[in-house]
Amino acid sequence: MSVSWIYFLPFTKSREPAHPCKLLCAFLLLLIIIIASIPFSAGEIKDIRIADDPRHMILFERFGFGPDGRVVVYIENVSYKSNRRHPSSPLDPSQMGFFLVRDSLFPRIIRDHDHLCALSSNYVMQVFRFSDLSIGSTYNGTVAISDPDEYILVFGNCLPEYKVSMTVHTEMYNLQHYGIDRNFLPMGQTPLPLMYFLIFVTYCGLFITWLFVCLNNRPVVDKIHLLMGALLILKALKSFCASEDLAYMARTGTHHGWDVAFYVFGFLKGTMMFVVIALIGSGWSVLRPFLQDREKKVLMAIIPLQVLENVAYIAVEEAGPAVRNPTWWNFVFLFIDLTCCFAVVFPVVWSIRALRESGGDRKACRSLDKLSLFKKFYMVVIGYLYFTRVVVLALGSLLGYRFEWLMALIAEGASLGFYGFVFWNFQPVEKSPYLMINGESDDTKIEISPIYTLDGEYDDDHDEE
Repeated sequence: MSVSWIYFLPFTKSREPAHPCKLLCAFLLLLIIIIASIPFSAGEIKDIRIADDPRHMILFERFGFGPDGRVVVYIENVSYKSNRRHPSSPLDPSQMGFFLVRDSLFPRIIRDHDHLCALSSNYVMQVFRFSDLSIGSTYNGTVAISDPDEYILVFGNCLPEYKVSMTVHTEMYNLQHYGIDRNFLPMGQTPLPLMYFLIFVTYCGLFITWLFVCLNNRPVVDKIHLLMGALLILKALKSFCASEDLAYMARTGTHHGWDVAFYVFGFLKGTMMFVVIALIGSGWSVLRPFLQDREKKVLMAIIPLQVLENVAYIAVEEAGPAVRNPTWWNFVFLFIDLTCCFAVVFPVVWSIRALRESGGDRKACRSLDKLSLFKKFYMVVIGYLYFTRVVVLALGSLLGYRFEWLMALIAEGASLGFYGFVFWNFQPVEKSPYLMINGESDDTKIEISPIYTLDGEYDDDHDEE
C-alpha cells in the first residue's frame, strides 16, 4: 500500500491536522541514511583519490595563511593514461605538478593558460613537479609560507593528451604560540568557534524567553508557536555543532563526526525556517486551521527541494576536488535556494490579497488591521532573503581573507534580527493583531472567525448568521 505525502502533512483540511513531527522525522531518517553513505573527508587534513582526470587544473584547497604557515603534500599511486590511441607528444612528467598561487592572482593563471603552462607562470610558487617523484611514484614534502595571504593549492597538467590518477594527502595549518601549536583553521576562521558558541547561548536564551511567553499565554498558544519554538532549538543546535566542529578541526584538522551533526541540524533548521515562514504567511493554525491546495503544493515543493539541495551540497563539499565542474554545481545550489526563497513568499502574497479583497464583510473588514502586519512581514522576509543570499556574498568578495569571520557574523546578525522581528510580532499574546481584533467597544475582544471556507473560498454568509 502506498502512503500519500498528504498523510504526513500537518496542514490538511481536517480540524485536527496530523502532528508536524511526522514529516520532520521522516525526512530526518532519510537524511541520516543518505549522510551515512557519504565518505567524509578529514577537514583540513584531506585524503583524495583522483582517477583518470583530464583537467588541466584541479583546485585542491584554499587556505588563509598567517606569518608562519605550512603546506604538507604527500602523493602516491601515480599513473598516467593517454586520451588518444597514438598521442602526438611523449609523456613528460615535468609538465605536471603542484603549485601554490595567491587567490587574487588565480584568475590570471586561468586567463594565461591557453598560451602558458601554469607551472611556468611567474605568479605561482612551485611545490613539486612529477619529474621529482621517487621510485614507486611517491612524494612527501612540506612548504613554508612566510608571506601571509590566502593561497590556493592547485594541480597543473600541461599535457592535455594525458589523464592522471593519484592519491593525494594534504595538510594546511598555521603555527601559533612560537611555532608550538598547529591551527588547522584559516586565519579568517579562527574566531568562529567562540562566535558560534556565543550564538548558541543567545538562541538558548531566546528559546527560554519564548517558552516563558508561551507558558504565560497558554489560551492563545497554537501549533505555529510550537513550530517556532522548535525552530529556535534547531538553530541553537546547529550553532553548537558548528562551534564544536570548528574547534576540533582547529586542534586536530579533522571533524570527529561533528560535521555529520552539523549537516543534519542545518538541514532541519533550513527546512523548518522555510516551513515556518510559509505557515505564518498563510495564516495557518491561528487565522484558519487548514491550508489551501496551492499553499500545500508550495510546501510539498519546498521540502523536497531543501532535501535535494542539502544532500547534494554535502556530497559535493565532501568530495572536494574529485568533483568535476564544481562551479556548475554551486550554480545549481544557488538556483535551488533562490527558488525556495521565491516560493516561500507566495503564501504571504496570497494572504495580503485575500485581506484586501475581504473589505465587503463587516468582521472581515476588521481583519484589514492585519494587512499592515502582513505587508511588513512580507518586506522583512524579502529583505532578509535578499541580504543573506546576495549582499552577504558581495561583502565576502570585498572583505579580505582575514575578515572571513566578519561575513559570518553579519549573516548571523541578520538572522538574529529576522528571528527577533518574527517572534516579537507573532508572539502568543492576547492583544496581538495576528491573534485578536478589537470589537465594537474597547472592552470587547472578538476572536478572528475564519474568513475562508474549507474550499478556500470567502464565506459571504458569515455576517448573515
